[in-house]
Amino acid sequence: MNELEFNIRLYLTGVMKSWTDRIDNTPQRFILNAMTELFDSLSDDDIELIRLRYMERLTLSEVASRCLLSERTVRNHTNPNIKQVKEIIRKATEQAQQAREVD
Repeated sequence: MNELEFNIRLYLTGVMKSWTDRIDNTPQRFILNAMTELFDSLSDDDIELIRLRYMERLTLSEVASRCLLSERTVRNHTNPNIKQVKEIIRKATEQAQQAREVD
């Protein structure tokens, strides 16, 4: 499981929130807040596509078939959001590295 899938799974299962509720000022808190903002802006259908892809680990073809969509439509609805999640993780990693350098 890669870092992207790991963070999506943590977020969608609610585990990320339970972890970060116990700890303040961590990169994971930044990821939680940014992912909450992103996922709150998505439609239920878009969240379902991401859930099928990353929680159930379905291929694009399988997601498309299950949702009666084309693979291109699934890709067009998921890729921009996944790029945003990757950027969120990248920023959090940079923040953590900067914090370690300061200490």
